[in-house]
Formats: sequence, C-alpha cells, structure tokens
Amino acid sequence: MAKNERFEVVYTQGKISYIEIWVDKETGVNYVFHGSGYAGGMTVLLDKEGKPVITPVENR
Repeated sequence: MAKNERFEVVYTQGKISYIEIWVDKETGVNYVFHGSGYAGGMTVLLDKEGKPVITPVENR
C-alpha cells in the first residue's frame, strides 16, 4: 500500500453486496460506493439539500 493514500474508507456495510463510504482526504468530499460481485459504482454522497457531504480535513 502507498504511504500517502488519498481516499479512506470510513464505513462498510454488507459482504457480497456491499456499500462503503469513502472520504477524499484532500478535499473532504464523501463518496458512496456500491459493489456486488464483480460490478460496482461510485457517486458523490449528497445531503438532503442536494449538496455534497464534506468531512472537515486537517490543514496540511
């Protein structure tokens, strides 16, 4: 694994068909990933107003 990985998985649910939430450690933007077998897809996680969910990041 790379020492400075950009994305961090902060939540996982399920085994064969699963959902993960990934956070971009540079921008704080949250993404939802759904995987099932050999297929999967990712999109920006939105709040109820349709804006991206952003996790505060440490200043580097």
